[in-house]
Amino acid sequence: MKVLKKLLWIILGIIAILALSSAIYVYTHTPEYAGNIETDKLNNKVEVYFDTYGIPHIYSNSEEDALRVLGYVHAQDRLWQMELLRRIAKGGLSEVFGEDMLKTDKFFLSLGIDDASQQTVEKISKNSPMVKLSQAYLDGINKFIAEGPTPIEFHLTSLEKTPFTLKDIYNTVGYMAFSFAMAHKTDPLLTNIKNKLGPAYLSDLEIGADPKKTLIKNYKPSIRDSIKNEIASLVSEVLKDFPVPQFEGSNSWVIAPNKTKNGKVILANDPHIGFAQPSVWYEAHVNAPTYEKYGYHLAGVPFPLLGHDRKLAYGLTMFGNDDIDFYYEEEKPNDPSFYKTSTGWEKYELVTKTIKVKGEDDLSFTFKKTHHGPILNGIADQVMDQRPIAMSWIYTKLENKVMDALYGMSHAQNLTEFKEALPHIHAPGLNIMYGDAVGNVGWFATANLYQMPDSTNTKFILEGSTGKEEPIRYLDFTENPMAINPPWNYVYSANNQPDSINGRFYPGYYLPENRAKRIVALLEPKNDWDRDTVQEMIVDATSSVNAKVVTNLAKSIEVKGMTEAQISVLDRMNVWDGNNQLQQIEPTVYHRWIYFLLKNTFEDELGPQMFQQLLDTHFHKRLIAPMAAKDNSVWWDDVTTTDSVETKNERVNLAFRQAFRSLEEDFGTDPNQWTWNKVHTLEHGHPIGQIKALRSFFNVGPFPVSGTREVINNMYFKYDDTGLYPATSGPSTRRVIDFSDIENSTSILPTGQSGNPFSEHYEDQAEMYNQGKFRKMMMNKEEIIKTHESILIFEPKK
Repeated sequence: MKVLKKLLWIILGIIAILALSSAIYVYTHTPEYAGNIETDKLNNKVEVYFDTYGIPHIYSNSEEDALRVLGYVHAQDRLWQMELLRRIAKGGLSEVFGEDMLKTDKFFLSLGIDDASQQTVEKISKNSPMVKLSQAYLDGINKFIAEGPTPIEFHLTSLEKTPFTLKDIYNTVGYMAFSFAMAHKTDPLLTNIKNKLGPAYLSDLEIGADPKKTLIKNYKPSIRDSIKNEIASLVSEVLKDFPVPQFEGSNSWVIAPNKTKNGKVILANDPHIGFAQPSVWYEAHVNAPTYEKYGYHLAGVPFPLLGHDRKLAYGLTMFGNDDIDFYYEEEKPNDPSFYKTSTGWEKYELVTKTIKVKGEDDLSFTFKKTHHGPILNGIADQVMDQRPIAMSWIYTKLENKVMDALYGMSHAQNLTEFKEALPHIHAPGLNIMYGDAVGNVGWFATANLYQMPDSTNTKFILEGSTGKEEPIRYLDFTENPMAINPPWNYVYSANNQPDSINGRFYPGYYLPENRAKRIVALLEPKNDWDRDTVQEMIVDATSSVNAKVVTNLAKSIEVKGMTEAQISVLDRMNVWDGNNQLQQIEPTVYHRWIYFLLKNTFEDELGPQMFQQLLDTHFHKRLIAPMAAKDNSVWWDDVTTTDSVETKNERVNLAFRQAFRSLEEDFGTDPNQWTWNKVHTLEHGHPIGQIKALRSFFNVGPFPVSGTREVINNMYFKYDDTGLYPATSGPSTRRVIDFSDIENSTSILPTGQSGNPFSEHYEDQAEMYNQGKFRKMMMNKEEIIKTHESILIFEPKK
């Protein structure tokens, strides 16, 4: 008995020690939201008031000191996120996650982002205000790295913390630029479809501009108006298990005073980005005598990509312009070290890179480069074409002034100064949305656009040896699509096709008109918009296009032979208005029906692999509505049958019956049980949350969520055979800036401000986000001081 008691006391002691150790670890690894910190690079005291949601309100006597403190508080909440983002461009993911990331690292190293960043850093003036402020921000990050607690992810991956540099900032921006590009997924696939099936199969794929669709209208006031298959497979493969979110799309609209209840501009913006934990944006309110901005920051980037103050506000969406071109290169017979150009044979540049691999020896690899860019053959096993294929990307070809643009946008005092910063954005292509306190609204398509020969279609792989399919000229920024103070009193963007300028449509990978059509339909008739009604609009989940698709498909349905249950469901679908709420069955039926229709229509010609690649592109979303309206198309025929030619009617009826049967198998024979909440969910995944045992600790969710693909509340998901629709991307924030009451403007984040799982702000906004609620973006200092949760004071080291 004494031995048993002794053993029991030992066990209790061990438990107590473990509990105490765990408590101490959590306490010492939770972000500091209160107290005093001394730092040697600070000139004056800086006060940081953290509000109820952990957003820092930074007050300083100088902007440089404010940026130093911003770097510190940003790092203590998001250092792990910063670390991953800076590693992508330089091929550093294998060092963290092992050999599974080798293909990804090789691909990104071959893109040349890291090399371009190095060249930019070597050329820029270290005395420019942009660089000085960037360095101050880096000082803050590195202060936390040197003296702050190590985030748990570093312990779990055995990764050492290292200082951040200016090059890391450019590498993060470079990844963002790549994430916005779509040509790497689309051009090789379209080329393969053309080569395999012939040009007739391209006509129904909606790859060109359609003037009949909802276009973003231009308006420039006068002065007085004040692969190929293998490449597509490569990209799908390297991005399949990507540990950080990708930029996907976005909505934004800015309403002019004549259409608002209070006669002031209202800006709304919800950039669509891959869901992840932590979420993409870090909010910070920075104050100095000559500068104030409430901004949304990428991890490791000092200037906000979204922001507002009392004078102006801005947001962004993805432009979707074509800024990547692929070229077939011709190698010299009997000497593969040379390739052909329009002026003769040139020697390939050979580039060797080394990748650190966790638990393995370093890996070195070499790839070829032409004047167009890297040769993709040999970079990954998927590219097996005998002809070398080079990738030309404008981001790495031209001088990089994107950081100057972000500095200029965040420091502009008016429309003129703001517009002057925009030509510095050569890539990625962005729709920049603008509104200000004096009543101006604007939309600017920013990118260094270029004109190709009239006969050249940049959506296919081009011939690189002739010189006949090269850019003719770069366009001046004044030729870009834009609208400033248009007479219809609003501007908007939903990643849809811009209208033509100078009689020409700009080639791109624009999303279908669904969201644009809904935005215009809501904005156009109403002239008394206020903050509350704009908030309602930004969570709208109705698609008139989807309802019309059902109407067109229903015309092909043969009721004869259908069961009463099938007819009842079809009747419900016919009166559906296109809304997508949790307790509805219509969105569940719709997406099952559409998936089987796409699969039956396209997979027989494309094969399983190319069909999945089609579903990875934006343009498969563009073809759903047009195909539903077409009675005749070469795609309707099933090429696997030799004794018949299938019709649209057969495809539509088969798909409906397959969808109905699969829903019965999954949820039972009562259609009332097929509700959207059972299949449409949202989980914010942390890279380490992929480990099953750690999932509940690091991940946030899953939750059932309303919305769907290509509605304003755009909760995107991929189609596959599972019949489940977990949202993979959507609104990364929802912001409503009302200049009639700027201090009560609102926003929300998908999870929380902090990326530290021990922080109380790790997921404290998740439920509000799912419910379509908002919180105040506080700007009034008296109110901030009165209501703040805690204060952290930074002082110069004595």
